[in-house]
Amino acid sequence: MPDRQQQPHSSSGQTETAALLLCGARLTDGRTVDVRLGGGRIEAVGTAGSLAGASGALAAKVDLDGYLLLPAPAEPHAHSDTALTADGDGPLAYDDQEIQRRATEAALLQLGHGATALRSHVRVGDVQGLDALAAVLQVRRSLRGLAELTTVAMPRVLTGAAGADGLAMLRDALKMGASVVGGCPDADPDPAGYVEAVLELASEHGCPVDLHTDAADPARLSRLAAMAGGLRPGVTLGPCGGLGELPAEVAARAADQLAAAGVTVVCLPQGGCGAADHRATAPVRLLRSAGVRVAAGSGALRDVSNPVGRGDPLEAAYLLASRYGLRPEDAYKTVSCAARAALGLPEVRVEAGFPAELLAVRGDRLDGVLSLAYSRIVVHRGRVVARTSAVREYCNSAAASGLDLPRQGRGGPS
Repeated sequence: MPDRQQQPHSSSGQTETAALLLCGARLTDGRTVDVRLGGGRIEAVGTAGSLAGASGALAAKVDLDGYLLLPAPAEPHAHSDTALTADGDGPLAYDDQEIQRRATEAALLQLGHGATALRSHVRVGDVQGLDALAAVLQVRRSLRGLAELTTVAMPRVLTGAAGADGLAMLRDALKMGASVVGGCPDADPDPAGYVEAVLELASEHGCPVDLHTDAADPARLSRLAAMAGGLRPGVTLGPCGGLGELPAEVAARAADQLAAAGVTVVCLPQGGCGAADHRATAPVRLLRSAGVRVAAGSGALRDVSNPVGRGDPLEAAYLLASRYGLRPEDAYKTVSCAARAALGLPEVRVEAGFPAELLAVRGDRLDGVLSLAYSRIVVHRGRVVARTSAVREYCNSAAASGLDLPRQGRGGPS
């Protein structure tokens, strides 16, 4: 019989307010611990076996032996209204029910990857009017208790004769429930005027700003940084792929300006999105060295911009580590604590008192987890909301005979 690792299990169902004990989890510092959750927060962290008696007989238990426990990632740059449309024929349909179906499926896919909070950019105006936004807002309501979904309203034009309609549409979008003002100033005949209109409306409503830009024009980026400096609750730019194609000294000067303005940059290492012309990834190491807050998002999830987009935060971290030279710890922070900060969410640590937003991934070390992130357990508000179990099996072979190699199996005879 081959060695097999037990699949994680819960001894009973749990509700959002029920106590939950995560048993035998490995932390990134090498400790093996038990973690008790309650009321949506982490109540206690102790050595393995130390919290079992204190949790009470009614506490649900999840065996995390063989799993690494991490703060859950967040998705700061999704496009729910166009997700999962790569296989469609003809122009994109904006039927309410179809958008709800796709957006729900996309959010659940990303939740299964570990993202318990998502920010979705949704187009408003033009053919779709506010229909796409209404559909995504309905998805947000249906996902309560599973994941937090916020929406960014993206008008096409805000200046000139057509700008009045776009501005009115944007105001209506905020009244409907969009919580972030966004858009793509590069596509407006007057990019500076577009930014000015967005910042003014955001200041009026006290909401964040999240703008698409390639950042390929240093003068335009400099003006944007100057206009955005000091705005509260903050300005996010992405994907800024063009910044990496500028001369080194020009890109460095732009990075310094973004840092001084307190702007957050969300890069998209898995590919671009429909609002970006450049498919390159922003120069993450340059931005970080300048003091810019950098988070990583997924961008397009199997739409025409990226027909194979996975929407997986761990893949984004993997790419930043393998292709762009970040340490695994720093790469994971771009999709976890930095992504949460970009969304205005509280920090998560595997310590008592912090929100119970957690991801358990089979593996012992973070570098191995980013390489082979197959089996995952997702915790949102203190309860398990998603599981993915991967099984790898081989036929009997002398290659593994006598070697103590890690195996996963289904149980039962091989």
